[in-house]
Order: sequence, then structure tokens, then C-alpha cells
Amino acid sequence: MNEPLTLDPDRLFPADPGTREVARELYATVKDLPIISPHGHVSPDLLLDNAAFQDATDLFLRYDHYVFRMLNAAGIDLERIGVGKVPTTDPRGAWRIFCENWHLLDGTASGYWLTHEFVTLFGLDVMPSAETADEIYDRIAARLAEPDFRPRELFNSFPIAFMATTDDPLDSLDSHAKLAELTASGAIKGRVAPTFRPDAYVNARKPEFVEKVTALTASVGAAPDDFRGYLEAMRASRARFVERGAVSADFGVSHPRSLDLDYEEMSALYRACVGGDPSPEEADAFESGMLTRFAGMSIDDGLVMTVHPGVFRNHSTAAFDRFGPDTGHDIPVATEFTRALRPLLEKYGNDKRLHLVLFTLDETVYSREIAPLAGFYPAVYIGAPWWFIDAPDSILRFHAATSEVAGFSRLSGFIDDTRAFLSIPARHDMNRRLDAAFLARYVREGRLSLSSARHWIHRLTDEQPREIFRLG
Repeated sequence: MNEPLTLDPDRLFPADPGTREVARELYATVKDLPIISPHGHVSPDLLLDNAAFQDATDLFLRYDHYVFRMLNAAGIDLERIGVGKVPTTDPRGAWRIFCENWHLLDGTASGYWLTHEFVTLFGLDVMPSAETADEIYDRIAARLAEPDFRPRELFNSFPIAFMATTDDPLDSLDSHAKLAELTASGAIKGRVAPTFRPDAYVNARKPEFVEKVTALTASVGAAPDDFRGYLEAMRASRARFVERGAVSADFGVSHPRSLDLDYEEMSALYRACVGGDPSPEEADAFESGMLTRFAGMSIDDGLVMTVHPGVFRNHSTAAFDRFGPDTGHDIPVATEFTRALRPLLEKYGNDKRLHLVLFTLDETVYSREIAPLAGFYPAVYIGAPWWFIDAPDSILRFHAATSEVAGFSRLSGFIDDTRAFLSIPARHDMNRRLDAAFLARYVREGRLSLSSARHWIHRLTDEQPREIFRLG
């Protein structure tokens, strides 16, 4: 007989009874606060269309690289699931494969989030397994058919006060204009805003770079090789995003390298990149020079600057050829910030008008580089653990690595960075529990008063992300 699927009310709290009691008290003060999600990848059309979700496989498996990469690691052919450019031909059969291999997720953040979703959103009380797969699939299908399980109704019930999407600089943002009308009418209770993400227009290594910048410069009537027109088009696009409510610009750079180059140097690099065959050094220098210029633009227009570096994209050629990008084989790499960001910080690091939030997948740099930088420069903030490290033990390590150097005031607050809409409450609840657990340890060790711990857990959950991301 299968063990029941349950949620321990004290999950993630410390094992020590006294520290656990403090954690319970701290968590209780923030557990019901609205969710602030200033960086993520949920499509605005999900809320705009408000269509019923398709089925359990489409919702939880097909697009969740956290999950299906584990199946691939176990030797399961992802053709049987249907991921990326390979369609799902047998959703129920794919779901059976997932449930038969549920224990592959034991100990992972994905298993934790999925358990939270299954119990809280679907009322499931049976453990996924070969024997229970069909029952769970059918119970999820019945819930998906209910009118209160549409995206807008869930958005309001979670509840989400603010959610940012991630958008192409040439996106019309018409969906956001319509969502703003729905917010004004009260149909959507929280605010949804776009985020300016120009990677494909800056990274000359990308095969679509020339096509992208040609379209960008054409939007302001400039020639593709006109660097002045390129900059004008970038500023015009950012202004349009600001008009539609954007609060940040996001940069998924290979490495957070910056250069402070003059106009002539940048123009020459740009022409080399648009020519279609830049050297690796030219492509790197152009991206690095633009990172510094984007910091200047953020000072001008107020968009918060978030930098997400350190990922080796499409590590498996075979998987990329078969399934396409974003199919589970992006792998973190070591990242260096102190020297790499010095040109940008020499120019803008002491300017309080710049909010620069630094993320990493390399845990070794938290205490060595990011916390010391944020502990000195007014412009720098410490981004929350992200992607592979937005997991319970990683988050506790993050706090231990940063708090002694930069305190709590330089933290961005939690960032869920998810495409999985239904996982947003699970991720934020997880982080609130971990913040409570960490602060409770400090209280019990005599390093922090209980009143200070209450202050900081509230600030980290609510006020601080609002202030850093300028939510008003």
C-alpha cells in the first residue's frame, strides 16, 4: 500500500524544538502576505487568454526541465514524454512514466514544489506511483475542468500582488496593455509588468543576432550598421517598456564582464558584429561594452538592472539537435564578478540611481565577491538563489554566505524565476519558511533579537523587493 502524500506543517523548520518554535512564530507573520514576483517567465497570454489548462502532462511534465532532465539522467528516452520540439503523443502514457519514477525527485526542490502543488491545489493524498498514476491523472483532469481553476482565478487566489514577465525588446506589449485594463477593472487583482530582455540583440554569438538588430534599427528608421541608430532604438524600446509598466531590464550574459569603451570603439565593434563574422574577442568586447552602457540607460530611465550570468547553454549537442533549446541541458559554470564588473562600477557603482541586482549559479562567489561588492557599492544588491540553487539547503547556505558580510539590507528578496505558473506559491512559501528558519537560528544563538528577526522577515518578504524593484 502506498504511503499517503502529505505536507508536514513544520517542513523546512529546524529540528531543534526551541529554534523550530521561533521559526514557526516568524513564519506565521509573513505566510499570508501577497506574493511579489519581480522576475519570471510566465507568459502574459496565459492570463489574457484565461484558457483551461490542458492535462497533467502538459502542465507538470512537458515544459518542466527541472523534472524531465532527471528522467533523462535515469536513461528514460524523452521521446516517450515529448519535450521541446518533439510533441507529446500519449499524455497519459507520459504521466505513467513520470509517476513510476517519482522517487527520482526525492530530495530535490522539484519534488518538494510538486508535492506542495499536488496537496494544496489538487487535494491529492496518494503518492505518485505506477499503481496510482491513472487515479492522479484523472483527479487532476477533474480539477482542471473547474471554472475556479483558470489562470486569472488562480492568480487572484494565490494571491499575487506583482508579477513580471520576460519580453523581447520588439514585442508589441499589446498583451500587457490588455492586462493593465483587466487590472484596472478588477478582473485581475495584482499588477503584471513586462521586463526588457535584449540578449539576442547584444550577443553576437547568437545566430539570430544580425536579423534581430536589423529589425531593431529599422524600428527607428536606421541602417543595420548604424551604431547611433542601434542605441536610439534600444532607448526607444526601453521607453515603451517603461510606459507599459516595466520596472526592470534583465541581462542573461555569459559572464558579467563590463568594459567602459568610447563611442568610436563601440561603433567599430558593432560594425564587426553586424558584419556577421566577428572574432570571439570582438563579440565579447561588444557585449561587455553594452553592459556598461545599459547601466547608464538604467540611470536615465529608472529600470532596475538584473544580471543573470554563468550558464553553458545547450551542453548536449545530441539533445539540442533532437529536442531544441531549453530542454534540460544548460549547465552552470564558474563566474567572476570583482574584476569583471569593475569598469561598470568605477563609472556607476556609487550612483544611487542605479539598482544593479547580481545573480549567480556559482555559490563560491557569494561570500568572496557578491556580498563584499553589495556591502560597499550603493548600486549593488544581492540577487536571490536562482535556478539550480533555489533549493532549501542552497538558500540556507546563501544566507550564511552573505549575511555576515552585507547584512540583510542588501538582499533582493525572493525571485522565483519560473515558467511554471502553478509553482509560484510553493516556491515563495518555501523561501518564507527558510528565511524564518535562518533568522530563528540567529535568535537562538543570541546573534539577533526576536524583534529584529520579525522586522527582517517582513522586509525580505515585502518592503525590500518593493523598494529595490521600485514598485511604488
